[in-house]
Amino acid sequence: MKAAVFHGPGVVKVEDIPVPDIGVDELLVAVRAASICGTDLRIAEHGHFKLPDGRHRVLGHETAGVVVEVGPQARGFAPGDRVSITPNIGCGHCRFCRRGLNNMCPDYEAFGITIDGGFEEYLRVPGHALQRGNVFRLPDNVSFATAALLEPFSCCLRGQHVLDVGRDDIVVIVGAGPIGIFHTLLAKLSGAAKVIVANRSPQRLDRAREAGADVTVLTSRENLEEVVMEQSAGRGADVVLTCVSDPAVQTQAVTLLATHGRLNFFSGLGRGAGAQIDTNRVHYRGLVLTGTTGSSNSDYERSLALVTEGRVDLSRFISRTFDIEQIGEAMEHASSGAGMKAMVTFPEEPARLGERHRKGGVDE
Repeated sequence: MKAAVFHGPGVVKVEDIPVPDIGVDELLVAVRAASICGTDLRIAEHGHFKLPDGRHRVLGHETAGVVVEVGPQARGFAPGDRVSITPNIGCGHCRFCRRGLNNMCPDYEAFGITIDGGFEEYLRVPGHALQRGNVFRLPDNVSFATAALLEPFSCCLRGQHVLDVGRDDIVVIVGAGPIGIFHTLLAKLSGAAKVIVANRSPQRLDRAREAGADVTVLTSRENLEEVVMEQSAGRGADVVLTCVSDPAVQTQAVTLLATHGRLNFFSGLGRGAGAQIDTNRVHYRGLVLTGTTGSSNSDYERSLALVTEGRVDLSRFISRTFDIEQIGEAMEHASSGAGMKAMVTFPEEPARLGERHRKGGVDE
């Protein structure tokens, strides 16, 4: 089967690898769609601390497909089931996993990092991923491509949940990439009084308006703080989300907040980078500064319900689709900022299972 295999920083190759064999409690999924995430791009360029030198890995963690094989001890799924898969598998017994926060498990495993991911024709789902709730059955009205976007959307849902976005809130979202757009959709869904989206390039602000932004700010030409104060009658924003990895943006975000405002540093910074925060402003205005990373399986379940009920449409933010042989072009498109989400799709009749080799995967 075809797969996009990470060999080391800067080296991702499309290769023919064996179709994985599955264990007695595992599933084999024929991948239909796998979205490209900023995390995939960072791993492809810089590697990952959970990927030691010399370890090869199939990338991709935003994945949906069809179950084609079920181990005799696997429960709850059958061949033909349409499924999507959450990437982070918690250990199941730490204090975070016991609270349902598998995204915060210190000993997590993850598709596309410690386990082969979705940029391949067939994906092996380990038994512990099945047992810990990482596999979701898809309703017929949710396409595979839309399902592949549920993971980043669920991360945004978690980010807004901790901020308790509500009807009286003026919300500022800095960054109009896919994450900023998903935050815009969610803020509007929460009934925010006004949603202001800022970005350095005008093309993505068009998508922000399409997603429902009330005000857009081209920061290469406009002063964001002045616009926020004008739009809030001098009060400031109740909620700010930083969706770009820029220390200056994080520093400015604190100055945009109204008294008792809430801020989520949604995008992290690179190693060694840091932001200067006015802690006096935090103290005297009673500000709440927080951050979120990833999403739990329950966040994903809530996101799937929103899409199934037709309350949000994620499919319109898929800018281009590619086949697996075009993974380099797909990653270049994803990193260029030219569109929204790049999607790798697979034909409905992938390589025959009878062509599997003796050993599956690329772990060795």
